[in-house]
Amino acid sequence: MRGLAKVNRSHGAMEFVDRDRPEPAADEALVEVDYAGLCGSDAGIYEFESAFERMNLPTVIGHEYSGRVVEVGDAVTKFDVGDRVVERPIRGCGDCYQCEIGESNVCQNAVITGVDHDGAYEQFVAVPERALHPVPDSVEQQHAAMVEPTSIAARAVIENSRVSAGDRVLVEGPGPIGLLTAQIADAQGGRVLVSGVGQDAEYRLPLAEELGFETVNVAEDDMAARREALTDGVGYDVVFDTTGHPSGLPSAVDEVRKGGQIVLIGQTGETTMPYSPLVRSEIDLQCSYASMYDDFDRSLRLIDRGDVDAETFLDDRFSLLEADEAFEAFVAGETCKPVFDVSELHD
Repeated sequence: MRGLAKVNRSHGAMEFVDRDRPEPAADEALVEVDYAGLCGSDAGIYEFESAFERMNLPTVIGHEYSGRVVEVGDAVTKFDVGDRVVERPIRGCGDCYQCEIGESNVCQNAVITGVDHDGAYEQFVAVPERALHPVPDSVEQQHAAMVEPTSIAARAVIENSRVSAGDRVLVEGPGPIGLLTAQIADAQGGRVLVSGVGQDAEYRLPLAEELGFETVNVAEDDMAARREALTDGVGYDVVFDTTGHPSGLPSAVDEVRKGGQIVLIGQTGETTMPYSPLVRSEIDLQCSYASMYDDFDRSLRLIDRGDVDAETFLDDRFSLLEADEAFEAFVAGETCKPVFDVSELHD
């Protein structure tokens, strides 16, 4: 079988490689991949950011996917052939302190599908039973490929934020995690504004508006005036930074109200700012990383009942056979959530 792999440590460098069909171990299921999404991490691999230096190339990438079980190992008891599934791609070791206390999303020894071992941009993947999550019949298979990024936003909003009915919420960044965060914050009762930059004006900010949100372009609009109008000058109760840009946190500090909360989801790398204003305003600074079983479970229900509009959100214009077009469009902000039909790779 063929898989789309990162083959060297440079921009682009994505090629199809040959792989043998995996043989599932006793505790694994063999999953045939139907649909797979492209996310910011995949784009980071495409551009080969420093966070991915640990990869042993060539590696088939992709970790957001939906598929069907086609074979099970002798020790598998929770899944049968034909079951539709998604994978929780951050696999905890089960033995470290964090795993023992139920915080496997920050496992000390975690391995990530599509980074530390071959991922979903190929026909078959062998997955430990404990990493699989069932998909209910009511959720379309293409939509199920969005469960993993939805789970990240669900954890950020439901587990790690203080958003409640009537709160004034700013989501910085109209990328995939930003727009999923906005939808879930809206479902929690928040009044949500989504901000973006110049390159977001063509596709991502209009998509946010199509999803029902007010938007602001920080490159052109007066943020102070919008804050005054939407919050009576108080500031936003909760600001989510999903930008992954050094400007995200400093701008969140400008926008959040005194006593409010900033939730960091995007991974910036480095930023420089005075922190005394956070202390003097008693700002709650909360980080949110990845997701766990209950976040996946909630996400499937959010998609099922339409709180997350998967149909409007996903973009199926791109082919995995010409993936460079999708990656370049994603990096340029010309798409938000490409979802590939992996059956194109089938022999």
